[in-house]
Amino acid sequence: MEQVAALVKEALWFVLPAYFANAAPVVLGGGPPLDGGRTWRDGKPLLGSNKTLRGFISGVLMGTLVGAAQGRPLAGFLMGLGSMLGDALGSFIKRRLDLKPGDQAPGLDQLGFLLVALMLVYPMERPDSDVLLTAVLITPFVHVATNAVAVLLGLKRWL
Repeated sequence: MEQVAALVKEALWFVLPAYFANAAPVVLGGGPPLDGGRTWRDGKPLLGSNKTLRGFISGVLMGTLVGAAQGRPLAGFLMGLGSMLGDALGSFIKRRLDLKPGDQAPGLDQLGFLLVALMLVYPMERPDSDVLLTAVLITPFVHVATNAVAVLLGLKRWL
């Protein structure tokens, strides 16, 4: 049991910049949409109104700050950027599937941000595969729990 707890702790520490980056737009976002209101060739919004320039920038900055606090500023930047790109990619896919901003897309909502963050940081930092697998397995639970807290704090609405 101690080994599992240590593995979870190591995985959480490794992906912490991505988690904070993903949460930052909920608190610090708003303002003009990241896509500028543009549409794709299918006539649907590129990303939608919930993805904002301020949210994107705050996510990247938060990931960088958390990484810097860990002694990993470049990794934090890459994970923050990856989180925001992964979240934007998820929104792009959701718009193609006719899902509105804020609609649920199980799996995509919980893992998209993390997978892109891991892809960007992987050339620089390569944790053991068990750390990566643990991070992927625990993230959906962490995501649901943090969203529940955001709802309780009035930062998000429950869908």
